[in-house]
Amino acid sequence: MLAMQWQGPGQALRQVRLPIPACGEDEVLLRVLACGVCRTDLHIVDAELPPHRLPVVPGHEIVGELVQAGARVDRFKVGQRVGVPWLGGTCGHCPYCRAARENLCDQPVFTGCDRDGGYAQYALADARYCLAIPARYDAAQAAPLLCAGLIGYRAYVMAGAGRRLGLYGFGAAAHLLAQVALAQGREVYAFTRPGDLRTQRFALSLGVAWAGDSDADAPVPLDAAIIFAPLGALVPAALAACAKGGTVVCAGIHMSAIPSFPYALLWQERCLRSVANLTRADGAAFLALADRLPLQTVVTTFPLAEANRALAAVRDGSIDGAAVLIPASQE
Repeated sequence: MLAMQWQGPGQALRQVRLPIPACGEDEVLLRVLACGVCRTDLHIVDAELPPHRLPVVPGHEIVGELVQAGARVDRFKVGQRVGVPWLGGTCGHCPYCRAARENLCDQPVFTGCDRDGGYAQYALADARYCLAIPARYDAAQAAPLLCAGLIGYRAYVMAGAGRRLGLYGFGAAAHLLAQVALAQGREVYAFTRPGDLRTQRFALSLGVAWAGDSDADAPVPLDAAIIFAPLGALVPAALAACAKGGTVVCAGIHMSAIPSFPYALLWQERCLRSVANLTRADGAAFLALADRLPLQTVVTTFPLAEANRALAAVRDGSIDGAAVLIPASQE
């Protein structure tokens, strides 16, 4: 099969041919229909996160058609569309797993990081951590739901039920969560890279109340803010934008250093917290919501062989919504 493989820091992805993997008892083999390009993939390839395995095939927003199932798989059938998220496995016995907090597992397996992911024509996954895809979305539309949507939704829930929500960084996750918040009657305020009028117009087209630069003052006091951009300087800015009792959620797996800030920004019961990974329960809850709410997943597709170009587009913010790779048929 054709795959795009990362072989280590300082290197771009390389196009390689690998054997099509064989299923273990709890695994499924998928013909990849689409794979989203997540900012976490970028953090891996840019070596902002320590490599877990080398070489590795990135990609953890996988939508595939099941072509083979292991002996113990009974949740999915051959021909069914299956989604593979970031959380690809857990130990099941650490204190966090036993407390239904598997997103904090001491020995997790992450798709496209600890095991090969979806930047390939085929992908292998543990069926116990896979998700059924709502029929209303085609493969390219569904791919961003599997991380931008899922982890964004976990951050959204942690932000609480306040009416006025600020979203810092308006990419794949924010454009989905803005639609969820608007459908639930909230006001959404979009903060983008300074001067990024294109993204601000995109946010406004989705119905947000206001869109402006991330270094601008919020037009109203916010009840909560979610930071999707990996920029630590946004933390004090978001705290300053929040009203008393407001919550700021850092939703990324990596962020640059947070500058010091006065205690006054945190005082009056403001809360600052992070989100780590996701649980299978998060996946079930969000995809059920996505099935009820017809989300407009805005995607730009790239051929699999152009994965480096897709990563560059995510890096420089040159596209609206999400980037998605579409593998060619098996050659």
